Amino acid sequence: MSQIFNPEKINLQNNPQINEKIIQEKIAESPAILGLGDLILKDKERIQPRAGRLDLLLQDPDSLRRYEVEIQLGKTDESHIIRTIEYWDEERKRYPQYDHCAVIVAEDITSRFHNVINLFNGNIPIIAIQMNAFKCGKSDDIALVFTTVLDERTLGTDDEDESQDITDRNYWLSRGTEMTVKMADDLLGMIKQFADSYELNYTKFYIGLTKDGKTNNFVTFRPRKGALNVDIKLPYSEEIQKQIDINKLDDMGYLRRQGIYRLRLEKENLQKNRVFLEDLFRKSFNSSN
Repeated sequence: MSQIFNPEKINLQNNPQINEKIIQEKIAESPAILGLGDLILKDKERIQPRAGRLDLLLQDPDSLRRYEVEIQLGKTDESHIIRTIEYWDEERKRYPQYDHCAVIVAEDITSRFHNVINLFNGNIPIIAIQMNAFKCGKSDDIALVFTTVLDERTLGTDDEDESQDITDRNYWLSRGTEMTVKMADDLLGMIKQFADSYELNYTKFYIGLTKDGKTNNFVTFRPRKGALNVDIKLPYSEEIQKQIDINKLDDMGYLRRQGIYRLRLEKENLQKNRVFLEDLFRKSFNSSN
């Protein structure tokens, strides 16, 4: 018959059988225990150019996101927080093609340092995970429980903040030209082929899309004097990037945190790439629903 035990919480910092290296190896063996998803180990004890070693570098296999993880037994302290942010900063500068997030794992994330970390959140993507250890019954085995106590701040979307920024077509005719605004009309007609009833929504910062008064900016437009800038919300794909390059579209770079492809279209390359653009818009629309 199964027995039920009341787990006894233990302090790892003062435990002679456990050290930071053992915890590091356990997380490296099974990164999913952190609760950040099905991550894989990219590196451990990663040497930093300006001295120091990053405990763990984890990566999401389904995206280009990396997590710089620092582990500390006991309470968080100033040097631990600073070191975590420095390692995150170093990695993002060395490998800008990836999206990076700093992660602090500690036994005790105090209210004081919770507030300090929270000051950075929004400007620095940072996650704080509290690690609790429990001993059950007479066994010497130790159970580790990881709880996210401070997650990344979810930034507001353009959709949430656009209600006070509504303009009209004339505003964009002054920012762009009649030709580039008409290019947005043309692309709206393309979208209507698979997403009927959508209309252009003119704001100060972009021309978005609405249907029955509800915003769905899976594609946005910014008319300029010589071209139309188009943002397309889609998960990054090597195949899509390859097709953008093959079609010689003016690529302004992929925004990984927002999940947006940015293209600069002139009238000529819009006409040459209608089929490809419609396919991208259709994929974006399906992804948004």
